Amino acid sequence: MFCMAAEHKCWANDTAVVAGEQARRIHQSALLIDGHNDLPWELRQQGSLSFSKLDIAKPQPRFHTDIPRLKAGGVGAQFWSVYVPASTAYDGTALVATLEQIEMVQAMVDYYSDVFELAATVEDIERIHASGKIASLIGVEGGHCIENSLGVLRQLYNLGARYMTLTHSDTLDWADSATDDAKHDGLTEFGEQVVAEMNRLGMLVDLSHVSPETMKDALRVSKAPIIFSHSSARAIADHPRNVPDDVLRLVADNGGVVMVNFFSGFVVPESAAREGEEDAFRRQLSEQGASEAEIQTALKKWRLDHPLEPGTIHDLVDHIDHIATVAGVDYVGIGSDYDGVGVLPKQLEDVSTYPLITQVLLDRGYPEQQIRKILGGNLLRAMRQAERVAKQLQSE
Repeated sequence: MFCMAAEHKCWANDTAVVAGEQARRIHQSALLIDGHNDLPWELRQQGSLSFSKLDIAKPQPRFHTDIPRLKAGGVGAQFWSVYVPASTAYDGTALVATLEQIEMVQAMVDYYSDVFELAATVEDIERIHASGKIASLIGVEGGHCIENSLGVLRQLYNLGARYMTLTHSDTLDWADSATDDAKHDGLTEFGEQVVAEMNRLGMLVDLSHVSPETMKDALRVSKAPIIFSHSSARAIADHPRNVPDDVLRLVADNGGVVMVNFFSGFVVPESAAREGEEDAFRRQLSEQGASEAEIQTALKKWRLDHPLEPGTIHDLVDHIDHIATVAGVDYVGIGSDYDGVGVLPKQLEDVSTYPLITQVLLDRGYPEQQIRKILGGNLLRAMRQAERVAKQLQSE
């Protein structure tokens, strides 16, 4: 239960939210930026690049995202993830698959050119938003795709990528992941070179998915603000994908932004614990010599027997509150992970629901200026500073 003493009101976590006139006004006039959406991977999974056959201009209830719901949600800018699985690093397809995903985003933007436009800078985002379109940016999810090459990193930037998540689910040759065994106690020397080169390029360093030691190393090395494109607060939901309080304080010192993830397994404490139990079960199966196919079959049954508690929108805003308290309201944003997760809190089921977050923030006493920062202003500020740092480094 949350209580706002100034108005002596309390809300139970199952209270339904309706966006009122003030919330709608603020939301419609703000620039909402979501740091992470996996629609490109979902489209790839359908096995077709044909938007005439799978038209996202029409409602697509199998997804969390389509154009009607993006408009209903008031999305002003979106980082589209060009995710490819960590397993592609082992069969030599990581880079090729990433390039194909970048092409997917470019094709989507071209096909729906009346709705989307590619953005590479803060100036682009603001111009495109002012024109009534959704500014579309590319985020690379996992440094496995650069195949240990700074040259590849540079070419991904040239193709439009404006952030890269240093790892995905597996530890790399140069950085430890949050969900794999640590091998380096953070970043290696080459990992530090990756961060430095991203600073020079003007590519945001994304620390979602990395271990706490990697987080701290990157924050120590980076001369520009970092982001967590889709992570929440570990003090509330104890999952390794979330951000510990000591790191939240370092993010404030760095000027970065933690963009809260909507996945119930990272938001609801009970569901985070259930995710930990599932991981332990997976490891047990692996140690027993089960094949990947056998593991997936067993996990499917395990999930049916141990469903996640979805939680509600109020659980999600608890994470915003916590990050705003520990790091500061200037260092929190939105990174839903729509179309990349299975279970979502009630009233956050798809991209049309963002205005409800604005309403809950109003209910909790956030002033309009702070709400605008959370919805997108903080990320714009971090991006603008990263652009300044890149310009300075390139002139040296």
